[in-house]
Amino acid sequence: MIRRQIPFLLALWKANLQAAMEYRGAFLAQVLGMMLNNAVYFVFWILFFDRFKQVNGWNLNDMLLLFGIAAGSFGLGVFLFGNLMFLGDIIAKGRLDYYLSLPRPVLLHALASRSITSGLGDFTYGMISFMLAGQFGADTMARFFLGLISATAVFVGFMVLVQSLAFWLGNSSALAQLALNAIVTFALYPISLFDNTAKFLLFTLVPAAFMGAIPAGFVRSFSWSALAQLTLAAIVFLGLAVWTFRRGLRRYESGSAIQIET
Repeated sequence: MIRRQIPFLLALWKANLQAAMEYRGAFLAQVLGMMLNNAVYFVFWILFFDRFKQVNGWNLNDMLLLFGIAAGSFGLGVFLFGNLMFLGDIIAKGRLDYYLSLPRPVLLHALASRSITSGLGDFTYGMISFMLAGQFGADTMARFFLGLISATAVFVGFMVLVQSLAFWLGNSSALAQLALNAIVTFALYPISLFDNTAKFLLFTLVPAAFMGAIPAGFVRSFSWSALAQLTLAAIVFLGLAVWTFRRGLRRYESGSAIQIET
């Protein structure tokens, strides 16, 4: 089933990219602006590690890997599945009608029908951050892209899960924004900085560890346990997201909004 949807997804992504590049000046400004924003944020860690060479086993190169994974997965997620940022609003306002009227998987179509252009800036910054870490071996690059894909899956799954609560809560934009801020913020810190209670939360309630520290550690050195954790986390959060969305769809009330979504 998923294989049959690949040409459809590729066509959607191509259309989204073409639409974004219609105004190339604005497109480049968003991409470069987001790259600059990330670079400015990372200056803090450069200054920090200039004074303290490492913290709980993490050094500047490790932080470059962590930022590469976190920024790259966020950028990839919001560019390919941009409506994960607006899904709750779409549900609450009855705008799923358009997707329900077409012979395509509702959730997949809804998510991929929009791209957030600035996500390319995050993704590009992630690639640059990875290269600056000096990890050029073929095995390291393979681990990086594997970690990137699993982190993206966790991020997308978590955000869809939170946004799908709109089926029961109605307008849940404040909750979705809180969840987004939490997972992105905590993904940018080494997991070793937190106590056991905080670690438990970052592995479960807000899975930021699987968007940053765990895949970054996997890139640093191969570990079967880390690979198993990343794979399981991706499966669990995507599975929960799909299950929750489908359960909520049974409660969905049409907004009589059969129209073209942009």
